[in-house]
Amino acid sequence: MRHQIILSTLLAFGAITAKPIEIYDMNTDKALAPVEKLELTQEWDKVFPKSDNVDHSKVVFVNRYGIPLAADIYKPQGANGKLAAIAVSGPFGAVKEQSSGLYAQQLAQRGFLTIAFDPSFTGESGGMPRRVASPDINVEDFSAAVDYLLSRDDVDPQKVGILGICGWGGIAIQSAINDPRIKATVASTMYDMTRVNANGYFDSENTPRQRNAKRAAMAAQRTLDFRNGSYKRAAGVADPLPDDAPQFVKDYHAYYKTPRGYHVRSGNSTDGWNMTSNLPFLNFKFFDYADELESAVLIVHGDKAHSYYFSKDTFAMLKGDNKQMLTVKGASHCDLYDQLHIIPMDEIAAFFVKYLTE
Repeated sequence: MRHQIILSTLLAFGAITAKPIEIYDMNTDKALAPVEKLELTQEWDKVFPKSDNVDHSKVVFVNRYGIPLAADIYKPQGANGKLAAIAVSGPFGAVKEQSSGLYAQQLAQRGFLTIAFDPSFTGESGGMPRRVASPDINVEDFSAAVDYLLSRDDVDPQKVGILGICGWGGIAIQSAINDPRIKATVASTMYDMTRVNANGYFDSENTPRQRNAKRAAMAAQRTLDFRNGSYKRAAGVADPLPDDAPQFVKDYHAYYKTPRGYHVRSGNSTDGWNMTSNLPFLNFKFFDYADELESAVLIVHGDKAHSYYFSKDTFAMLKGDNKQMLTVKGASHCDLYDQLHIIPMDEIAAFFVKYLTE
């Protein structure tokens, strides 16, 4: 009846023509978004060796925007019953075959069911155009990973955590603020991607004039991209390195551009993000409600990292005796990507044991 009244009103005002139409009843559509078919690499193509103590498989799940995300599952061999589970992603511009997979496999060796996933628009995950980033969608990606973990029969729904590396460390904390299903969060060698884009490194570009210049440059690039029908890439890590490259850029090069960490699907290893990807990060601010985060957080950072200030300042915003900061003496930013003799993996696992299993 309500549909008939609306239709009659529209006809009376000439808003539509008097021909048969289909009335869409949204109450009958309860399906998830159709899943884009992904082609996943089946052979082991990680930059780290496969563990003999962990079962590995691959899976696809869909986020709230309908983008299918590809993930590697790591499960302790012989594990039975419902396990505590952890979703891992990062660094920003990396893929699951790099640091996040290493962390996930290491934690699975310590008894957790873990997944390392590629964010939207990157790696083996879906979404077009490729290599575009969004603070909102990237936060959603972590919650979508939680959706998936909560659907598994071998996961305890009260024992789900997340771990983010580098730029995904900040995204992980923002995800935990937004999603109370996440019971424990680790941010390793974290960046605040909204702060570094809006303010520059060490807040050296923190003026309206400088931000407006960035907006103008990316707006001009949008015009060119539309005219050209393609998205210009910002290039990945500089290669070859300029003579005056700062040490942290040299560290990135030593990981992403050498056999140590190079991967063909990694934007940082190849041609980088779309140039306009930084635009939304200029107008989006993480951690406005950080003091309301009730679940447990562990921030891990090296005191020799150029990015150390992100972790220190973020930790100062958190409240509660379940928040911890672990400083790794002498460690640089990229040391915590893959240097297992430096990464405090046992301490990270102990944190998850405390807040997910005890």
